[in-house]
Amino acid sequence: MKKDIHPGYHFIDVKMTDGTVFRTRSTWGKVGEQMSLEIDPLVHPAWTGGSAKLMDTGGRVSKFKNKYAGLGF
Repeated sequence: MKKDIHPGYHFIDVKMTDGTVFRTRSTWGKVGEQMSLEIDPLVHPAWTGGSAKLMDTGGRVSKFKNKYAGLGF
């Protein structure tokens, strides 16, 4: 194996959406940095069993629905 070509494997803190923090090892960032998650197993529908919601940012979903309303979707 070649030397000095692999990223550093170090400890970081991961902040979940509910504010809890846990420590893990990663190649992300620098030693001691904190990664803040926007989506994690506590809120994602794939793990919570909830249904997915469409976020209408800037009216894009509404614009799409209006444009293709006659196609029978």
